[in-house]
Amino acid sequence: MRLIAILVAVLAVIGAGLWWATAPQRLPADRIAAETSGVAARGQRIFWAGGCASCHAEAKATGDAQLRLGGGAPLKTPFGTFYAPNISPDPVHGIGRWRLADFANAMQRGVDPAGRHLYPAFPYASYQRMTPGDIADLFAFMKTLPPMTTDAHANDLSFPFNIRRGIGLWKRAFMGDAEPVIALPAGAPAAARAGRYLVEGPGHCGECHTARGLGGLGGLDRGRWLAGAASLDGPGKVPNITPGTAGIGSWSAAEIADYLETGFTPEYDSVGGSMAAVQRNMAKLTPEDRAAIAAYLKAVPPH
Repeated sequence: MRLIAILVAVLAVIGAGLWWATAPQRLPADRIAAETSGVAARGQRIFWAGGCASCHAEAKATGDAQLRLGGGAPLKTPFGTFYAPNISPDPVHGIGRWRLADFANAMQRGVDPAGRHLYPAFPYASYQRMTPGDIADLFAFMKTLPPMTTDAHANDLSFPFNIRRGIGLWKRAFMGDAEPVIALPAGAPAAARAGRYLVEGPGHCGECHTARGLGGLGGLDRGRWLAGAASLDGPGKVPNITPGTAGIGSWSAAEIADYLETGFTPEYDSVGGSMAAVQRNMAKLTPEDRAAIAAYLKAVPPH
């Protein structure tokens, strides 16, 4: 009986430790902008940089349909199928009842208002690098969008990935911090620094263009940042976009910026696959933003 009691006590301690380790962690108050401080006109830029419509609007949506965020196409992965939720300002089916703190915690900690982990198919590991002001501006813009009265399909995930609490372990192991991935030299141009913010933060380019460790379960392999990865939405590979010979080293900064605006490569090939939606988003940014992204991509380590 004594041995059984000891085993029960050990299991209880382990269980309590796991419960503590997997608990959702919210942002500290000083990392959240003041309620209602966002400016919708500024938030529109962040909306396109962040690619919100690519996942949360209907597949291949164009024009005003890109602003109807009732949920998008399924994302099929080895862990199951994810469905992007309704993030329109509808108070019942969307996020219309959320406060700015709710939105910020979802965007930068992957925690919903009920205190549940969000799956990292939502790229909060990148969005955590965004400034509180940009989060507030984005929230203000999203409140101006049309409410959608539809509920997205529930995720269809296999065990153990359907246990949300386990995402807490993933976050502790792989989410990292909000520091920049690439340490630019002290004399780096302002454009490259602005591009770093757009690429590493709202643009979340590394989420697709960087391989993951531990068979795809882990965090991004920062040692091969933007060097290409397996495609998540079908066979093939997401390309290397570093300035190495296997990447886009032969492209000039002007050609990179032009590709983001027009969808045409220097060889007059056209953008395809899931990158087509990303390019349409990038085309809505300012020429200065596209030039900044290009400057950063020319400054990252080549692979």
